[in-house]
Amino acid sequence: MTGPLIGAEELRERLGDVTLLDVRYRLGESQGPPAHEAGHIPGAAYVDLETELAGAAGPGGRHPLPTPGRFTDAMQRAGVSNGRPVVVYDDWSGHAAARAWWLLRHHGHRDVRVLDGGWPAWVAHGGAIETGAVAPVPGDFSGAPGAMPVVDADAASRVAVLIDARAPERYRGEVEPVDPVAGRIPGAHNVPSLRNLDNHGHFRDPRELARVYAEVGAVAGADVAVYCGSGVTAAHDVLALELAGVRAALYPGSWSHWITDPQRPVATGPSTHQ
Repeated sequence: MTGPLIGAEELRERLGDVTLLDVRYRLGESQGPPAHEAGHIPGAAYVDLETELAGAAGPGGRHPLPTPGRFTDAMQRAGVSNGRPVVVYDDWSGHAAARAWWLLRHHGHRDVRVLDGGWPAWVAHGGAIETGAVAPVPGDFSGAPGAMPVVDADAASRVAVLIDARAPERYRGEVEPVDPVAGRIPGAHNVPSLRNLDNHGHFRDPRELARVYAEVGAVAGADVAVYCGSGVTAAHDVLALELAGVRAALYPGSWSHWITDPQRPVATGPSTHQ
């Protein structure tokens, strides 16, 4: 492992040595494929979050983890191999890319990095742009889930430090634009994923991230888990915590799964944990 991030300059130097995945995505939109064909990093295969980085919405939440078979097949089609480094990027502040990073790591790939700053950083640094469809040579990726820690709803309710990665107004239950119930898991601390980034859309220095997460007790050796609306944005916090030297579990179903059981408690309003 060389760390979870790679800069645009370093990627330009290593372009021929890595497998590239374009995971551009917007919630409720299908602009990823046309955006990819209009311009992408040379050789990057497009991977769809809704169909390849998630299972079908249902009792497990809006973006449950894909089955191992579905994910493995998708990665092989995209050209991923076990022994070749992978770089993933998006244009959504690293949120979709963090989901792909987490899934590959979870399934045992040992060298996966997120392009820091994503597609905008690549363009800003004058990186080469390719257009049209990409048909990668299939890869030999194989693996099984279990390399990254996960928690279910019961474990999430008992974890020592539970972090909610959503925007503050969703955490407080003031608005809920996606799920049918507003609020948060009682006892959760709010560290919105956008706090992980600086004003230029890059991840903050690991020491700064360590200070941010230490404010809520998420320090090295602590029992930490992260959730969000459907398990996608939470991976962004997991990545930031790794940069800060903190191992954190993911609650894949997140809020969209928590609220499927009306017996589970819901908290709203301001919190000293925020």
